[in-house]
Amino acid sequence: MTRIAIVGVAGRMGRQLVAAVHQDPDATLAAGLVKPDSSLVGVDIGELAGQGRLGVAAVATLEEAIDSFDVLIDFTTPQVTLANLAVCAEHGKRIVIGTTGLDHEQLAELDAYRDRVPMVFAPNMSVGVNLSLKLLETAARALGDEGYDIEVIEAHHRHKVDAPSGTALKMGEVVAESLGRTLKEHGVFAREGQCGPRTDKEIGFATVRAGDIVGEHTVMFATEGERIEITHKASSRMTFAKGAVRAARWVADRDAGRYDMQDVLGFTDSR
Repeated sequence: MTRIAIVGVAGRMGRQLVAAVHQDPDATLAAGLVKPDSSLVGVDIGELAGQGRLGVAAVATLEEAIDSFDVLIDFTTPQVTLANLAVCAEHGKRIVIGTTGLDHEQLAELDAYRDRVPMVFAPNMSVGVNLSLKLLETAARALGDEGYDIEVIEAHHRHKVDAPSGTALKMGEVVAESLGRTLKEHGVFAREGQCGPRTDKEIGFATVRAGDIVGEHTVMFATEGERIEITHKASSRMTFAKGAVRAARWVADRDAGRYDMQDVLGFTDSR
């Protein structure tokens, strides 16, 4: 039985994670964190998530719960996640990270823990999205250098703070790597005014922020006469929550390393 702690149990994703752990027969909810100044400190986290009383009170700091869990799930902000990662390294804990929006320096800081902490870090925990990434590898190799233009279109709710989404960037990276390109050189993230015609090797990105869209991603391969689209649409955050719990169970008995959902699902050799 994997003992799981969740950061941000009062948030939209946190409540889904509480429900997903509670519903998983091979996991148990060991701890839940809220902001230190929150009035919800001490409240039963099951009640916060609409699951009824679970007998686990929300705490303000990770150190308060450090002896009660095996794996931490963190879908918060880069700064909070990196602080929690340091605590996990100090105390020999494992972590599943779904946080997006990390810059290059923050990613380097995260990666520096790969020899000390067993971690699953993925911009999207959905099984369907990660299957889509495998399909994109095949599509890119078959189509990308044969005159097909590549565009990544993503849509999320109006409250999302980073753009493009981490999933959209990951999709673009998978396509770029399959074609021997890089997003730094070939990614196009804005078009406005007289920007000129499209270049042959660019990978374009378009972003929508509106309403309560959970998450939609499409990668388009377009040429004269046909268009191929690989699309994933999420209608509930529960798909991400269940994937994260699956990742937590998987990483519970892994050695130190930086893994992703491709490893969890058996699509790659474990690193």
